[in-house]
Amino acid sequence: MKKIAFLFSILMLAGVELSAQSAFRFGFQLSPNFTWMANNERTINGNGSNLGLKVGVIGEKFISAQDNYMVTFGIGFAFNQGGTLKHDIGGDFWTNSLDEGDPLRTLPDGVNLKYGIQYIELPLGLKMRTQEFGYLRYYIEPAFTLGIRTQARGSVDGAGGISEEDIPIKKDVAFLNLSLGIGAGVEYSIGENLSLVGGLAFQSGFTDVSKNDGVQKEAGQPPVSEDSKAKINSLTIRIGVMF
Repeated sequence: MKKIAFLFSILMLAGVELSAQSAFRFGFQLSPNFTWMANNERTINGNGSNLGLKVGVIGEKFISAQDNYMVTFGIGFAFNQGGTLKHDIGGDFWTNSLDEGDPLRTLPDGVNLKYGIQYIELPLGLKMRTQEFGYLRYYIEPAFTLGIRTQARGSVDGAGGISEEDIPIKKDVAFLNLSLGIGAGVEYSIGENLSLVGGLAFQSGFTDVSKNDGVQKEAGQPPVSEDSKAKINSLTIRIGVMF
């Protein structure tokens, strides 16, 4: 946490310096979000969401004379992203993280696997906002976000009293996660160069967050490689300040 605090201090000081240039604005966000997982395999279904948090530095570069259009970018941390997937068919999962002989290596039908992933996020978007009405401006912002996985923990909850939390599963989570999203909200001006930002943003991942090195073991059938595509969706309550 000390390293994170130091990094943000440096980025905030850089932001204050660059904000003196009229073509740029910088700020930061502290935004709670809800994430859940979806899967393209009919026997693997989402079964719970995570409450997470996004903390980051935001940058905006104006690309119109009226300051209504801007390219947005930034860097931040996204904590506890993921959700829970229920596997109707049991088998061997998280095989890169669990050793042979581990009691969690082979799991029964109906097991729930919960993911809690931490990312460094690099968003890039286009923000379009209205003229000012009193102290308010409204905006809409489509954006791509690249997530770089830094940590991942898992939990198991299944039949037969199986229950385990805080399992290191970094080796079974993809290093990169790419998502497309759209946000909308309002800016409230409280000074010449200071605005509060509030809104909602939805993101949908389109890359597989799992490494798919597991095996499904259906009763009476030969083992089958688990080759599904799991993705993370999120809804963020955006809270920030721009200067």
